Amino acid sequence: MSRRPGRPSRFWETVAVVIIKPLSLLLVKHDWRRIDRIPRTGGVIIVANHLSWTDPVLLGHLLYASGRWPVVLAKSGVFAVPVLGKVIAALRTIPVYRGSAEATRSLHDAEDRLAEGSSILFYPEGTITRDPGLWPMAGKTGAARLALATGAPVIPIAHWGAQELLPYGEKKPRLFPRKTFKAIVGEPVDLSGFEGRPAEATAEIMRALTLLLAEVRGEKAPDA
Repeated sequence: MSRRPGRPSRFWETVAVVIIKPLSLLLVKHDWRRIDRIPRTGGVIIVANHLSWTDPVLLGHLLYASGRWPVVLAKSGVFAVPVLGKVIAALRTIPVYRGSAEATRSLHDAEDRLAEGSSILFYPEGTITRDPGLWPMAGKTGAARLALATGAPVIPIAHWGAQELLPYGEKKPRLFPRKTFKAIVGEPVDLSGFEGRPAEATAEIMRALTLLLAEVRGEKAPDA
């Protein structure tokens, strides 16, 4: 096991922090609530709604501020890009193999990382929401299957504001006026009654995320 459980080497962590933290502080104001609910040690699964391509940077900063290193999942093809591939591998990113016989490898890798004490960030929807009201869509079962297999706690984080910085489909961020990134961390999702039922466990995860998002938005969530 690593002497830095769930984290990259000090060199690569410093490189990432020097780039991402100032960028996050520059781009948005932060309204973070209850980040003390994120366990400081041990393997944990973080689930979040997905609003913008800027989500990983903004959520990564929040997790780092809570004392955790965000282990994210990325398409396997990115690892083949010169230089970039080596960098994201050094940052402990997990490759996702889609449409192949190796599609389950990412979950096996995630199990190994949880055993090391990593905090793994999942977007259960698998993509940026296409819901007209920007509410979460139906989730994929990866995070639930991982939680049911390992017993790792599932911590939901709902956030709002990233879509104002870089809306889906746009390439240039809207820097002015400066946006506020709101996020609230929920209590662990209780999946104890869903053994062997990953689809229902996933629905429970998405229900928790939707209720949290309603709270951070100050609105009523849709009934369906």
